[in-house]
Amino acid sequence: MKFVDEAYIDIMAGDGGAGCVSFRHEKYKEFGGPNGGDGGRGGHVFAVADSNLNTLVDFRFSRRHEARRGQHGMGSDMFGAAGDDITLKMPVGTIISDAETGEVLFELLKPGETITLAKGGDGGFGNMRFKSAINRAPRQKTPGWPGEKKNLKLELKVLADAGLLGMPNAGKSTFITAVSNARPRIADYPFTTLHPNLGVVRIAPEQSFVVADLPGLIEGAAEGAGLGHLFLRHLQRTRLLLHIVDMAPFDDSVDTVAQARAIVQELKKYDQALYEKPRWLVLNKLDMVPLEQRAALVKDFVKRLKFKGPVFEISALTREGCEPLVQAVYRHIQAQQLVEAGPVAPDPRFVDISDLPDLPEV
Repeated sequence: MKFVDEAYIDIMAGDGGAGCVSFRHEKYKEFGGPNGGDGGRGGHVFAVADSNLNTLVDFRFSRRHEARRGQHGMGSDMFGAAGDDITLKMPVGTIISDAETGEVLFELLKPGETITLAKGGDGGFGNMRFKSAINRAPRQKTPGWPGEKKNLKLELKVLADAGLLGMPNAGKSTFITAVSNARPRIADYPFTTLHPNLGVVRIAPEQSFVVADLPGLIEGAAEGAGLGHLFLRHLQRTRLLLHIVDMAPFDDSVDTVAQARAIVQELKKYDQALYEKPRWLVLNKLDMVPLEQRAALVKDFVKRLKFKGPVFEISALTREGCEPLVQAVYRHIQAQQLVEAGPVAPDPRFVDISDLPDLPEV
């Protein structure tokens, strides 16, 4: 399935049905009075977050979504039936905004979360609504109210705890394959990854986190170069960035420090908040470096890069060093979740006995 993380749709809720002008006609009931019913309301348009979806491709080919209008009112005090609602299934993480103004209207962050995109119009009043002591044979009615119409932009930001970033062929796909159940395409040429891949890293039966593998970044990505700029938005919701660096490039003339700095600058150009996220340095492909040269190579790289955060040495191919890394990532994510949750309110059913005065001895 083709990955699509942006789409535009037109939605229209149903119009309300018109009210009815009718009078009761029965044998021996010469003046039966008004009995025209109200029109039914138009159908609503809902959106629901579906955890089984991971792309907006369905909306790329189906742009117009219109709910049914309400049925018109009828005689004999019969109200019109409401129009059928429609529900649009969207991936978790979808941001819904106004296509014209850019204003963000909704965000679908939890599986099963349901929101109302457009409300159907109310039905019009029939003539039975207008009867009174001085108007016993009203012939007034009102048309139904129109339903809401909107032009919306859908934007998908994948929900992941940790995001992988780095140059093409840095080994991001190999790493996510080594530590999770994801199986992205892996090859010995750049830009193998063409769309984000999510993998679940399981630490224990009830301990796991989600990692996102994105297409490689190159210099100028924030302005549109390469493929990574299309997916930088997916890093904005992660709690931690893992900057993977290829320590054994095929071309000896490649300056890995300059490449690493270029990635950091692209993050800063794209979004300052993304640049300020916690970022760890993951030095990959050390299995291709002679053992006696690794320590000096790593020390020189970190010194030239002037990196102050955590540094991990791994080989995604042999899985050397991967286990300590994923354990540290899980602990960091758990700590951030506790901070985001805030302090736990004390249970009012229990009393803190530390503040009570000492009881006299008996």
